[in-house]
Amino acid sequence: MFNSSIRRTAGHLFCDDIRVADIVAEVGTPVYIYSLKRALENYERIRAAFAPLDAHVHFSAKANGSLAVLRALVGAGAGIDAVSGGEVYLALKAGASAENIVFAGVGKTMYELYFAVQQNIGWINLENAREAELLNSIALTAGKTMRVSVRLNPEVHAQTHPHIATGHGGAKFGMTADAVLALYARRAEFPALRFEGLHIHIGSQLGDVEATCRAAQAAVDLARALPTVNTIDIGGGFPVAYKPDAAMPDVSAFAGALAPILAGYQVLLEPGRSIIADAGLLVTRVLYLKEQGGAAQVIVDAGMTDLLRPALYDAYHAIVPVYEANPDAPRRQVNVVGPVCETTDVLARGREIPPVAPNDYLALLTAGAYGMAMSSNYNARPRPPEVVVEPDGKTWRIARRRESWDDLVALES
Repeated sequence: MFNSSIRRTAGHLFCDDIRVADIVAEVGTPVYIYSLKRALENYERIRAAFAPLDAHVHFSAKANGSLAVLRALVGAGAGIDAVSGGEVYLALKAGASAENIVFAGVGKTMYELYFAVQQNIGWINLENAREAELLNSIALTAGKTMRVSVRLNPEVHAQTHPHIATGHGGAKFGMTADAVLALYARRAEFPALRFEGLHIHIGSQLGDVEATCRAAQAAVDLARALPTVNTIDIGGGFPVAYKPDAAMPDVSAFAGALAPILAGYQVLLEPGRSIIADAGLLVTRVLYLKEQGGAAQVIVDAGMTDLLRPALYDAYHAIVPVYEANPDAPRRQVNVVGPVCETTDVLARGREIPPVAPNDYLALLTAGAYGMAMSSNYNARPRPPEVVVEPDGKTWRIARRRESWDDLVALES
């Protein structure tokens, strides 16, 4: 049992009530498979934990932009956190109301801001004074008033990988408290903007609750000097256990610690990974086995173009056989590598796995977040399909077809 949806029975790997091998037999590999049931359970767990604060959950679309995933979560009551105009577009396509979309991002273009204004997006998170000037001009021209949060950089170092820490002083994200106060003092210059919120997000895979509490306290302390601010957006970052023995704080620990700090404010959340990561897996086929230089290489048909995280962050994903006849078979230490023409195309290094042979199938677990969302066509590799197992756990469908070679040139002339 890996979780309530991804489990093994009689040697076979299941996604809810569907044998993964049955999906692969029809769809091929590589393929992403998501349990919508598990994603909805994770969403409800977070919503319930923060219910005492009456917090509203906005799913972070950057984690997984599949319309099938977005529609399921929107249907369950989630809003959407978007960090580009394209993600705003996806959110609207998925049925999210404009009011329930938060538009964040450190480098929004004029066109993206214009689109957000035209769509009456509920919240726009400002990252700098020039952005406020540009948004105000666009909104005035459109005859609209936009509700904004200012992203505070609380200068808090999160216990996480340095590539996904965003709240320290040297990060490109947000504004210092002094800069926020200076911008707020100029609010009369921005008649088309309603300064109602402060936004913080100190990083992903947060390893402790204390840093998040310090950031939230910094936001509340600042908000007390900003009379029109009634909302604190604490971002996301709730961690996921990629390794079975990883000790990670539960979302309820965050909720309990934050409740007394945020009392009296409307609270927004922007979780992504903690909703969809463990609801997804990437299935790949063994192509070849190679022994050289004292290392055993298992070459598979998925690579860094399908799942970039191991190459980008040296991230860990558990790798298990889709069918395991003998769970007591001796493990062997191998490198699981992809077909991309890059030395860094390694999905797992020095990993102990059961014996495998060409044409066996392996599953990379906890791959629902930042997998397909970061995929590419490097080496002219078509991207894999996405399959969803419906919330009933008994039916599945192809939510996004596999790309073809024709797709690689479809936009060229």
